[in-house]
Amino acid sequence: MQELTHWIDGKHVKGASGRFSDVYNPATGEVQARTPLANKAELDAAVESAAQAQVKWGATNPQRRARVLMKFVTLLNRDMDKLAEALSREHGKTIPDAKGDVQRGLEVIEFCIGAPHLLKGEFTDGAGPGIDMYSMRQPLGVVAGITPFNFPAMIPMWKMGPALACGNAFILKPSERDPSVPLMLAELMQEAGLPDGVLQVVNGDKESVDAILDNEVIQAIGFVGSTPIAEYIYGRGCANGKRVQCFGGAKNHMIVMPDADMDQAADALVGAGYGAAGERCMAISVAVPVGEKTADKLIEKLIPRIEKLKIAPYTGGDDVDYGPLVTPQAKEKVLGLVESGIKQGAELVVDGRDFQLQGYEDGFFVGPHLFDRVTPDMDIYKEEIFGPVLSQVRTDSYEEALSLAMDNEYGNGTAIFTRDGDTARDFAHRVNIGMVGVNVPIPVPLAYHSFGGWKKSGFGDLNQHGPDSFKFYTRTKTVTARWPSGLKEGGEFHFKQMD
Repeated sequence: MQELTHWIDGKHVKGASGRFSDVYNPATGEVQARTPLANKAELDAAVESAAQAQVKWGATNPQRRARVLMKFVTLLNRDMDKLAEALSREHGKTIPDAKGDVQRGLEVIEFCIGAPHLLKGEFTDGAGPGIDMYSMRQPLGVVAGITPFNFPAMIPMWKMGPALACGNAFILKPSERDPSVPLMLAELMQEAGLPDGVLQVVNGDKESVDAILDNEVIQAIGFVGSTPIAEYIYGRGCANGKRVQCFGGAKNHMIVMPDADMDQAADALVGAGYGAAGERCMAISVAVPVGEKTADKLIEKLIPRIEKLKIAPYTGGDDVDYGPLVTPQAKEKVLGLVESGIKQGAELVVDGRDFQLQGYEDGFFVGPHLFDRVTPDMDIYKEEIFGPVLSQVRTDSYEEALSLAMDNEYGNGTAIFTRDGDTARDFAHRVNIGMVGVNVPIPVPLAYHSFGGWKKSGFGDLNQHGPDSFKFYTRTKTVTARWPSGLKEGGEFHFKQMD
């Protein structure tokens, strides 16, 4: 069995704690590797080394740092197939979906190549008699990212790209469920010219997370995961004086108006609800048709599309719609919530409980489920399922549908499908959710905009990637300079008034 490593000071390093976590092949249910779980001493040593490496990296001019990222993009494109295969093998995603995972991270790295422009400060000439004022954006020092299993390439790059471009050293604590791709990214960064120690990959669990939160050298932490853990990391990190951004769970609604193109809406719901087996924080898990006729039409369109979904391992070809869940615990949770929906009175229109894939009976596959007549008091509505389960909640009016999304405790993403521009504009302006799609089911912004949810989906005042990321990973220093000319004056003991 393969034993994975940490990546410390530019090389693979075996774990020293004696603790390991199993890494599954989700398609077969077999344990294919084990990853070391670092203790506090290992984490602290990686941070100490990173702090030493950061001094020279932070003093490197932004253009030279950007050239490392430019080379990294070339290497990502070169190894795209290799990265996607490794990602699919540990996560279970289809190959096209895995390539999309890498691609959306790559696009953020491309944006970060513009660091020299993004790090420019401000200048005021002649702010007072002989006085100039200017600001500069400087790196924080050592920063950390704690990233989830569902995007093992994209989210580490969302975090490390801006952090490194700004001149910081970066400690990455990836998910222990699928850690191979983050290690491969570190290797490519080294090949691209990143100095040893500037990027450290430390595998671990809660002990490593707590060590990150309590380490006095680490100045900032970025996290993506569930809301309870996001709240924990945000609270403890802020209490320790760190800058923290945490992104948590979601319950994304898609409102379908009576005038919507029903075929378009149904196609969007199937892709957004069942793609990646529903293991996406931007997945649409709640369809909200307005009016009984709309709801009936939507169900009629959805059923045949869902029943035709091809579920298979990533080796099944590029026409596979989705693969297995990541662990047996994930499968157990999803099926448990399906049972609760039945018991609480929801109508199970498409039942995937008995799904079995010949030859892969021990894999973590879950068939697609479609519920109708779901109500907000049911567990399948209140909880983030993170599986191939779509719920339909019927509403009588646009205002009721809007309120349903606005009253939910999560505020990550939402969408509306309609042909009416006035309705779409009203929805986009009024809804209290961070990312909104108009006839777009998964409104993930491109790299040069910022990604972030509201309410219990996001903690902290700055978002991921885009301009916000450069603000998050730097601090502003303002200099007031006076270079006397002509007669030298004596000391001044009061603020001189501006002319």
